[in-house]
Amino acid sequence: MSDLLLIDDDRELCELLVAWLTQEGFHVRACHEGASARAELAANPPAAVVLDVMLPDGSGLELLKQLRNEHPELPVLMLSARGEPLDRIIGLELGADDYLAKPCDPRELTARLRAVLRRSQPPTASGQLEVGDLCFSPARGVANIGDHEVLLTLSEGRILEALLRQPGEPLDKQELAQLALGRKLTLYDRSLDMHVSNLRKKIGPHPDGRPRILALRSRGYYYAP
Repeated sequence: MSDLLLIDDDRELCELLVAWLTQEGFHVRACHEGASARAELAANPPAAVVLDVMLPDGSGLELLKQLRNEHPELPVLMLSARGEPLDRIIGLELGADDYLAKPCDPRELTARLRAVLRRSQPPTASGQLEVGDLCFSPARGVANIGDHEVLLTLSEGRILEALLRQPGEPLDKQELAQLALGRKLTLYDRSLDMHVSNLRKKIGPHPDGRPRILALRSRGYYYAP
């Protein structure tokens, strides 16, 4: 049974989602403001977090930034009535693993949660992947570039792992999304592109200035060795 922390100030919605997700086999704790959520996260970190953008005592996006600093591999799904593309992009830029706008179908929420939880399971092979000066540990979610250590989110780590397993060879976006996000991309869905953008910023270019991750039009992404 996966332990979820639901952070949303809409108490009626929380009651409905707790009832639904409990029926689906999850153990769900609910918090209605940022302060109590921080206390819960410190006392008993969950397997995943469902986080609203708007909280009565602050921004859910600020809480997301804190989560990414303190728990970089904790799966976080943003759930918000602010479903505009810019809001989704900001959430993904800050490290959310997925984003759903309210009102959402509880079945889709369940499917998205199961997808991020599957991806959070430790890989069967714990060996490191090395390409040039970059060494990545899938088990730890940490990339080492020379003496520099980079902590990656769950989605960023899955993307880098998939690309490093076939350096120099492009990986189709839909295939990469399935491997990294646990689902296919929908029309106008930029979540994969945002995760790749975040990953590029974190690992930087090669020492000679060449980008490490390149896009090929209509063919996908690849890691340039």
